[in-house]
Formats: sequence, structure tokens, C-alpha cells
Amino acid sequence: MAKILVVDDSSYARRVHRKILETAGHDVVEAASGLGALEAFGLEKPDVVLLDLSMEDVGGVEVLRQIRTMDPEARVIVVSADTQRSTATELREARASAFIAKPVRNEELLAGIATVMEGTPGA
Repeated sequence: MAKILVVDDSSYARRVHRKILETAGHDVVEAASGLGALEAFGLEKPDVVLLDLSMEDVGGVEVLRQIRTMDPEARVIVVSADTQRSTATELREARASAFIAKPVRNEELLAGIATVMEGTPGA
């Protein structure tokens, strides 16, 4: 299975995602902030990143851009309640691999991971 970095400033969201992912056999690494995400990405080299957009220190879009600088082929799934058209455009420009709206359903999360794992990295 995959090593997945879950980035969310909500401990509840991280816990829920961890349970879904570990039940499916994935290894999970967590980060509670944008800076923590960048550090964990560099150290852990995850197969997939689940990235929230709203964080206090460094926002998710900037984290995505930084990850793209570190690894242009990274698989980054944005998981957020922000479904505004302007956000979608910004995520496309920053090359998010996929977007999943919160609240996340188990099947949707696992299907999104399977899709980006099968597809072209960073597409």
C-alpha cells in the first residue's frame, strides 16, 4: 500500500483520515501545519499527500506550490470545504492531482488515492 501524508490543522480531521487510510492498509504520517507538511514531505517522501487548504501558518495552496518545487511529480490531493471557483482555478494552476470536498466519505477518499496512484504523478 501507500505512505500517505495527511496535512490538516484539525486533529479530528487527521484522526478520521488516519482511521480510514490505516483500515485500508496504508501507512500514515501526519502534519498539523503548512510548515510541518513541508518538513514531513522532505523527510518522509510520501507516495500521496492529503492537503487541507486552510491552515494558520502557511496556506495549502502555498504548501502545494512548495511541494511542486521539491518534487514536480508529487501526488497531492487537496481535501477542503472550500469549493469556490477561484480556489479551483488556483489549484489547477498549482497542479493539484485531485480535489475532494469535505466532509469526506470513506469510499471517495480511497478512490481518490487509488486514482492518483494509478495515474501520472503530479498530473
